[in-house]
Amino acid sequence: MQPLRVAIGIATSGRRAQMPLTLAQLARQDTKPQRIVVCPAGPDDYDPAAAPPVGCPLDVLPGPRGLTLQRNRILESCADIDLLVFLDDDFYPAPDYVRQVKTLFSTQPDIVIATNHPLCDGATGPGISHERALQILARSRQSPRPPSIKATYGGYGCNMALRVAPALAQGVRFDVNLPLYGWLEDIDFSRRMAAHGRIVNCSSLLGVHLAIKHGRTSGLRVGYSQVANPLYLLRKGSLSATYSLRHLSRNVAKNLLRVAHPEPWVDRRGRLRGNLIAFGDLLRGRLDPRRIQHLR
Repeated sequence: MQPLRVAIGIATSGRRAQMPLTLAQLARQDTKPQRIVVCPAGPDDYDPAAAPPVGCPLDVLPGPRGLTLQRNRILESCADIDLLVFLDDDFYPAPDYVRQVKTLFSTQPDIVIATNHPLCDGATGPGISHERALQILARSRQSPRPPSIKATYGGYGCNMALRVAPALAQGVRFDVNLPLYGWLEDIDFSRRMAAHGRIVNCSSLLGVHLAIKHGRTSGLRVGYSQVANPLYLLRKGSLSATYSLRHLSRNVAKNLLRVAHPEPWVDRRGRLRGNLIAFGDLLRGRLDPRRIQHLR
Protein backbone atom coordinates (compact mmCIF):
# COMPACT_ATOMS: atom_id res chain seq x y z
CA MET A 1 0.00 0.00 0.00
CA GLN A 2 1.27 3.46 -0.90
CA PRO A 3 2.15 5.71 2.07
CA LEU A 4 -0.53 8.29 2.78
CA ARG A 5 0.20 11.76 1.43
CA VAL A 6 -0.22 14.51 4.04
CA ALA A 7 -0.56 18.28 3.71
CA ILE A 8 -0.78 20.91 6.45
CA GLY A 9 -3.21 23.77 5.85
CA ILE A 10 -3.21 27.08 7.70
CA ALA A 11 -5.77 29.85 7.20
CA THR A 12 -4.28 33.01 8.67
CA SER A 13 -5.47 36.54 9.41
CA GLY A 14 -3.93 39.30 11.49
CA ARG A 15 -0.91 37.18 12.52
CA ARG A 16 1.82 38.40 10.16
CA ALA A 17 4.50 38.36 12.89
CA GLN A 18 3.38 34.99 14.28
CA MET A 19 3.41 33.01 11.06
CA PRO A 20 7.22 32.68 10.75
CA LEU A 21 7.34 31.31 14.31
CA THR A 22 4.62 28.76 13.54
CA LEU A 23 6.30 27.72 10.29
CA ALA A 24 9.58 27.25 12.18
CA GLN A 25 7.80 24.74 14.42
CA LEU A 26 6.38 22.91 11.41
CA ALA A 27 9.94 22.63 10.06
CA ARG A 28 10.74 20.46 13.11
CA GLN A 29 8.41 17.64 12.03
CA ASP A 30 10.30 14.34 12.01
CA THR A 31 8.11 13.20 9.10
CA LYS A 32 7.71 15.92 6.51
CA PRO A 33 4.33 16.57 4.92
CA GLN A 34 4.08 16.60 1.14
CA ARG A 35 3.45 20.32 1.39
CA ILE A 36 2.27 23.15 3.62
CA VAL A 37 -0.52 25.36 2.28
CA VAL A 38 -0.94 28.83 3.76
CA CYS A 39 -4.02 30.88 2.89
CA PRO A 40 -3.73 34.49 4.11
CA ALA A 41 -6.88 36.59 4.23
CA GLY A 42 -5.10 39.55 2.62
CA PRO A 43 -1.68 40.75 1.46
CA ASP A 44 -0.84 42.22 4.86
CA ASP A 45 -1.47 38.93 6.68
CA TYR A 46 1.59 37.06 5.43
CA ASP A 47 5.16 38.02 4.58
CA PRO A 48 6.74 35.41 2.26
CA ALA A 49 10.18 36.94 2.77
CA ALA A 50 9.99 36.14 6.52
CA ALA A 51 9.06 32.48 6.04
CA PRO A 52 11.82 30.11 7.24
CA PRO A 53 12.79 26.95 5.31
CA VAL A 54 10.25 24.24 6.19
CA GLY A 55 11.75 21.18 4.49
CA CYS A 56 8.91 20.72 2.01
CA PRO A 57 7.05 22.78 -0.60
CA LEU A 58 5.27 25.80 0.83
CA ASP A 59 2.28 27.00 -1.21
CA VAL A 60 0.65 30.37 -0.57
CA LEU A 61 -2.92 30.72 -1.79
CA PRO A 62 -4.34 34.23 -1.27
CA GLY A 63 -7.91 33.74 -0.20
CA PRO A 64 -11.06 35.69 0.42
CA ARG A 65 -11.30 36.87 4.03
CA GLY A 66 -13.13 34.48 6.33
CA LEU A 67 -11.99 31.27 8.00
CA THR A 68 -14.50 29.02 6.23
CA LEU A 69 -13.70 30.51 2.81
CA GLN A 70 -9.97 30.19 3.41
CA ARG A 71 -10.21 26.61 4.62
CA ASN A 72 -12.33 25.65 1.63
CA ARG A 73 -9.71 27.14 -0.66
CA ILE A 74 -7.05 25.01 1.03
CA LEU A 75 -9.19 21.86 0.93
CA GLU A 76 -9.98 22.24 -2.75
CA SER A 77 -6.27 22.66 -3.55
CA CYS A 78 -5.50 19.26 -2.01
CA ALA A 79 -7.24 16.83 -4.38
CA ASP A 80 -3.92 14.97 -4.79
CA ILE A 81 -3.52 14.59 -1.01
CA ASP A 82 -4.85 11.80 1.23
CA LEU A 83 -4.85 13.59 4.60
CA LEU A 84 -5.14 17.29 5.31
CA VAL A 85 -4.18 18.62 8.73
CA PHE A 86 -5.81 21.96 9.51
CA LEU A 87 -3.83 23.90 12.11
CA ASP A 88 -4.48 27.34 13.53
CA ASP A 89 -1.82 29.91 12.74
CA ASP A 90 -0.83 29.88 16.43
CA PHE A 91 -0.81 26.11 17.04
CA TYR A 92 2.55 24.42 17.63
CA PRO A 93 2.40 20.67 16.89
CA ALA A 94 4.76 18.22 18.56
CA PRO A 95 7.61 17.12 16.24
CA ASP A 96 5.95 13.73 15.65
CA TYR A 97 2.49 15.12 14.81
CA VAL A 98 2.51 14.29 11.09
CA ARG A 99 3.97 10.84 11.77
CA GLN A 100 1.24 10.13 14.33
CA VAL A 101 -1.45 11.27 11.88
CA LYS A 102 -0.14 8.94 9.18
CA THR A 103 0.04 6.01 11.60
CA LEU A 104 -3.48 6.60 12.92
CA PHE A 105 -5.19 6.89 9.53
CA SER A 106 -3.17 4.03 8.04
CA THR A 107 -4.21 1.64 10.80
CA GLN A 108 -7.79 2.92 11.22
CA PRO A 109 -9.28 3.21 7.72
CA ASP A 110 -12.76 4.10 9.01
CA ILE A 111 -11.58 7.34 10.66
CA VAL A 112 -12.40 10.49 8.66
CA ILE A 113 -11.46 13.17 11.23
CA ALA A 114 -8.99 13.05 14.11
CA THR A 115 -8.26 15.74 16.65
CA ASN A 116 -6.99 16.18 20.20
CA HIS A 117 -7.30 18.74 22.94
CA PRO A 118 -4.03 20.69 23.17
CA LEU A 119 -1.51 19.97 25.91
CA CYS A 120 -2.19 23.56 26.92
CA ASP A 121 -4.83 25.81 25.39
CA GLY A 122 -4.46 29.57 25.63
CA ALA A 123 -8.06 29.98 24.49
CA THR A 124 -9.19 29.44 28.08
CA GLY A 125 -6.86 32.12 29.47
CA PRO A 126 -4.65 35.07 28.53
CA GLY A 127 -2.81 33.14 25.83
CA ILE A 128 0.50 31.31 25.86
CA SER A 129 3.86 32.80 24.95
CA HIS A 130 6.15 31.33 22.31
CA GLU A 131 8.75 30.44 24.96
CA ARG A 132 6.27 28.73 27.28
CA ALA A 133 4.78 26.75 24.39
CA LEU A 134 8.22 25.37 23.54
CA GLN A 135 8.78 24.41 27.18
CA ILE A 136 5.45 22.55 27.30
CA LEU A 137 6.29 20.63 24.13
CA ALA A 138 9.74 19.72 25.47
CA ARG A 139 8.24 18.39 28.72
CA SER A 140 5.70 16.30 26.81
CA ARG A 141 8.49 14.45 25.03
CA GLN A 142 10.08 13.56 28.37
CA SER A 143 6.79 12.08 29.67
CA PRO A 144 5.11 10.26 26.77
CA ARG A 145 1.51 9.16 27.32
CA PRO A 146 0.02 5.81 26.27
CA PRO A 147 -2.05 6.46 23.13
CA SER A 148 -5.84 6.25 23.26
CA ILE A 149 -8.55 6.74 20.65
CA LYS A 150 -12.02 7.85 21.69
CA ALA A 151 -15.11 8.90 19.77
CA THR A 152 -15.80 12.64 19.91
CA TYR A 153 -18.64 14.86 18.70
CA GLY A 154 -16.45 17.08 16.55
CA GLY A 155 -12.92 18.09 15.68
CA TYR A 156 -11.25 21.02 17.40
CA GLY A 157 -10.38 23.38 14.56
CA CYS A 158 -7.00 24.43 15.96
CA ASN A 159 -5.73 20.92 15.08
CA MET A 160 -7.91 18.70 12.94
CA ALA A 161 -6.78 16.03 10.48
CA LEU A 162 -9.21 14.74 7.84
CA ARG A 163 -9.43 12.41 4.87
CA VAL A 164 -9.62 14.55 1.76
CA ALA A 165 -11.31 12.10 -0.63
CA PRO A 166 -14.69 11.75 1.15
CA ALA A 167 -14.89 15.48 1.80
CA LEU A 168 -14.33 16.34 -1.86
CA ALA A 169 -16.42 13.46 -3.23
CA GLN A 170 -19.40 14.15 -0.97
CA GLY A 171 -19.23 17.93 -1.28
CA VAL A 172 -18.52 18.51 2.42
CA ARG A 173 -17.20 22.04 2.85
CA PHE A 174 -16.92 24.57 5.64
CA ASP A 175 -20.14 26.60 5.77
CA VAL A 176 -19.55 30.01 4.20
CA ASN A 177 -22.63 31.35 6.03
CA LEU A 178 -20.38 31.40 9.11
CA PRO A 179 -18.21 34.40 8.19
CA LEU A 180 -14.98 35.85 9.57
CA TYR A 181 -13.81 33.75 12.55
CA GLY A 182 -16.38 31.01 11.89
CA TRP A 183 -17.40 29.98 15.43
CA LEU A 184 -18.50 26.30 15.46
CA GLU A 185 -17.50 25.81 11.82
CA ASP A 186 -15.30 22.90 12.94
CA ILE A 187 -18.17 21.09 14.69
CA ASP A 188 -20.54 21.66 11.76
CA PHE A 189 -17.96 20.27 9.31
CA SER A 190 -17.29 17.30 11.58
CA ARG A 191 -20.95 16.37 11.99
CA ARG A 192 -21.41 16.31 8.22
CA MET A 193 -18.26 14.22 7.79
CA ALA A 194 -19.58 11.80 10.44
CA ALA A 195 -21.87 10.30 7.79
CA HIS A 196 -18.75 8.93 6.10
CA GLY A 197 -16.70 7.57 9.01
CA ARG A 198 -15.57 7.97 12.60
CA ILE A 199 -14.68 11.26 14.31
CA VAL A 200 -12.10 10.60 17.02
CA ASN A 201 -9.95 12.21 19.65
CA CYS A 202 -6.46 10.68 19.56
CA SER A 203 -4.15 11.30 22.51
CA SER A 204 -0.98 10.93 20.42
CA LEU A 205 -1.71 14.11 18.43
CA LEU A 206 0.09 16.56 20.70
CA GLY A 207 0.49 20.31 20.45
CA VAL A 208 0.06 23.68 22.14
CA HIS A 209 -2.52 26.29 21.13
CA LEU A 210 -1.09 29.73 21.90
CA ALA A 211 -4.44 31.51 21.26
CA ILE A 212 -2.78 34.87 20.65
CA LYS A 213 -5.27 37.62 21.40
CA HIS A 214 -4.41 40.09 18.64
CA GLY A 215 -5.94 39.46 15.25
CA ARG A 216 -9.13 38.08 16.79
CA THR A 217 -12.75 38.91 15.99
CA SER A 218 -14.18 41.77 18.07
CA GLY A 219 -16.11 40.99 21.26
CA LEU A 220 -19.32 42.35 19.73
CA ARG A 221 -19.07 40.02 16.74
CA VAL A 222 -18.10 37.03 18.89
CA GLY A 223 -21.09 37.66 21.15
CA TYR A 224 -23.48 37.75 18.20
CA SER A 225 -21.97 34.52 16.83
CA GLN A 226 -22.32 32.83 20.22
CA VAL A 227 -26.10 33.03 19.77
CA ALA A 228 -26.59 33.12 15.99
CA ASN A 229 -24.28 30.30 14.97
CA PRO A 230 -25.53 27.47 17.22
CA LEU A 231 -29.16 28.33 16.43
CA TYR A 232 -28.41 28.47 12.70
CA LEU A 233 -26.66 25.08 12.85
CA LEU A 234 -29.52 23.63 14.90
CA ARG A 235 -32.01 24.70 12.21
CA LYS A 236 -29.65 23.36 9.55
CA GLY A 237 -29.63 19.99 11.31
CA SER A 238 -25.88 19.56 11.73
CA LEU A 239 -25.93 20.20 15.51
CA SER A 240 -28.14 18.44 18.02
CA ALA A 241 -30.50 20.50 20.17
CA THR A 242 -28.60 19.43 23.29
CA TYR A 243 -25.21 20.49 21.96
CA SER A 244 -26.44 23.72 20.38
CA LEU A 245 -28.42 25.00 23.37
CA ARG A 246 -25.80 23.93 25.91
CA HIS A 247 -23.10 25.76 23.96
CA LEU A 248 -25.26 28.88 23.61
CA SER A 249 -26.41 29.02 27.25
CA ARG A 250 -22.94 28.36 28.67
CA ASN A 251 -21.37 31.25 26.77
CA VAL A 252 -24.18 33.73 27.44
CA ALA A 253 -24.17 32.82 31.16
CA LYS A 254 -20.41 33.30 31.34
CA ASN A 255 -20.71 36.76 29.78
CA LEU A 256 -23.45 37.73 32.25
CA LEU A 257 -21.53 36.48 35.28
CA ARG A 258 -18.23 38.09 34.35
CA VAL A 259 -19.25 41.36 32.73
CA ALA A 260 -18.79 43.29 36.01
CA HIS A 261 -15.32 41.84 36.58
CA PRO A 262 -14.07 40.73 33.16
CA GLU A 263 -10.80 38.99 32.42
CA PRO A 264 -8.31 41.48 30.93
CA TRP A 265 -8.08 39.43 27.74
CA VAL A 266 -11.84 39.08 27.09
CA ASP A 267 -14.23 41.84 25.99
CA ARG A 268 -17.15 40.62 28.11
CA ARG A 269 -19.10 43.85 27.66
CA GLY A 270 -18.80 43.58 23.88
CA ARG A 271 -19.74 39.89 23.91
CA LEU A 272 -22.79 40.49 26.09
CA ARG A 273 -23.90 43.33 23.85
CA GLY A 274 -23.52 41.02 20.85
CA ASN A 275 -25.59 38.37 22.67
CA LEU A 276 -28.38 40.90 23.27
CA ILE A 277 -28.37 42.12 19.65
CA ALA A 278 -28.65 38.51 18.50
CA PHE A 279 -31.57 37.78 20.83
CA GLY A 280 -33.24 40.94 19.54
CA ASP A 281 -32.77 39.73 15.97
CA LEU A 282 -34.17 36.33 16.97
CA LEU A 283 -37.35 37.96 18.26
CA ARG A 284 -37.63 40.00 15.04
CA GLY A 285 -37.14 36.90 12.90
CA ARG A 286 -33.94 38.17 11.27
CA LEU A 287 -31.21 36.29 13.13
CA ASP A 288 -28.42 35.49 10.65
CA PRO A 289 -24.75 34.58 11.31
CA ARG A 290 -23.72 36.72 8.33
CA ARG A 291 -24.91 39.88 10.09
CA ILE A 292 -21.63 40.10 12.04
CA GLN A 293 -20.05 41.49 8.87
CA HIS A 294 -22.06 44.66 9.45
CA LEU A 295 -21.46 44.96 13.19
CA ARG A 296 -18.64 47.10 14.54
